[in-house]
Amino acid sequence: MKKYLVVFHILFVLLFLFACTPKKNIVYMSNDNFQNEVSQARYAGLHIQEGDLLSIVVSAFDEIAVRPFNLGTMSRTANAGTVTSSMPNNTNTTPSEYVVSTDGTIVFPVLGVVYCKGMTKQQLKDDLESRLKRYLTDPMVTISLLNFNISVLGEVNSPGQKTSSTEKLNIFQALALAGDVTYDANRTNVKLIRYSQELGKEQTISLDLSEASVVNSPYYFLQQNDIIYVEPDRNKQILVHSDSATDKWIRYGGVALGLLTLILTLTRK
Repeated sequence: MKKYLVVFHILFVLLFLFACTPKKNIVYMSNDNFQNEVSQARYAGLHIQEGDLLSIVVSAFDEIAVRPFNLGTMSRTANAGTVTSSMPNNTNTTPSEYVVSTDGTIVFPVLGVVYCKGMTKQQLKDDLESRLKRYLTDPMVTISLLNFNISVLGEVNSPGQKTSSTEKLNIFQALALAGDVTYDANRTNVKLIRYSQELGKEQTISLDLSEASVVNSPYYFLQQNDIIYVEPDRNKQILVHSDSATDKWIRYGGVALGLLTLILTLTRK
């Protein structure tokens, strides 16, 4: 009996060793065409979404004429009462900040309701400057996104929601915000979850970070509210599954041993 147990243990160890193969593709962008691929990377700019917090400042040569169009200075103008009546009362924002509503609009001084959902910052800038030309000479609009948030989950050293100080954020910079991936991460199949305005639902995209061609992907640069999930590699999945199976057999074995002990105790009486 002991001989069979020894053989069984040897076979189990060999099976475990073959199942846990050495890690591959642990180096980022190991593709030989690295320089060529990087030269093709393009940043298309972010698109405004509902819930975005925008800082919008209007400037022009005539500082007095421009006051009604800025939240921070509009109350100092003679016609402040006429423009403030259309503005929402939001105590969570500072002067010059606008929250994009659920219907994709902001309420702008004098101009009223402006639809901006799905626009790039440049498109919104051009739209506002075009409207303001009716009132100002050579108006200039400066727009910034104040709440560029992403979520990084899975095999990273510091998972959670991260806020970026820059709007031009690529996936490697996002992983850096999360302390980089762990040794057990699968770099060849990183999931990017993004809401599609066109489809009206979430999309899941797989990115292979071991290939330099990832920088040529339209998903290389992130949008606000993106979710990145780094899944564990095959070795860790096998290990976790093995631990779970072992725990299950221990529990079942304990129950069986308890029942056997109970039966033996009862039969001896």
